[in-house]
Amino acid sequence: MTHTPIPAKFYQSSSFCAQESVGYLMKRVMLSIVHQADKRLDAHGLTSAQWGPLMRLRTGGSCTVAELARWSQVDAGAMTRLLDRLEKKSLCKRVRSTEDRRVVLVELTSEGHAAIAQVPAVLAEVLNAHLTGFSKAEWLALKSYLERMVATGEMLREGDE
Repeated sequence: MTHTPIPAKFYQSSSFCAQESVGYLMKRVMLSIVHQADKRLDAHGLTSAQWGPLMRLRTGGSCTVAELARWSQVDAGAMTRLLDRLEKKSLCKRVRSTEDRRVVLVELTSEGHAAIAQVPAVLAEVLNAHLTGFSKAEWLALKSYLERMVATGEMLREGDE
């Protein structure tokens, strides 16, 4: 039996201010990180829409278009169009599964591996710049808090199904 967590009471409708909401602040941080990463990765011909799925393929290996779309939080049609562009750049390829010919897997090409090799250094630089002034303890605490919010969000989503 799944236990539903009791929601916090930090926000009140009578005094709610969007600019002070955790969601708004997290989105602003994420947009800033993506903007800075995109600026640096433009020299390598990659955008955030492209390097994200390529990083997933680099770290997790081949996967289906649907899995990649779910991971990227886009619909299958948008992922198909993105993969079309990445294939034109020779960064990935779609191949039929040897176990089930109905399944199409997405894999990095050697060009894709070379292109994505630059991304971890850029992301580390961008994230470290955004964490300027944080102590290691604060950074670890922030990660822990965000991981807890992700886990709670996943539990809430499972309750919706």
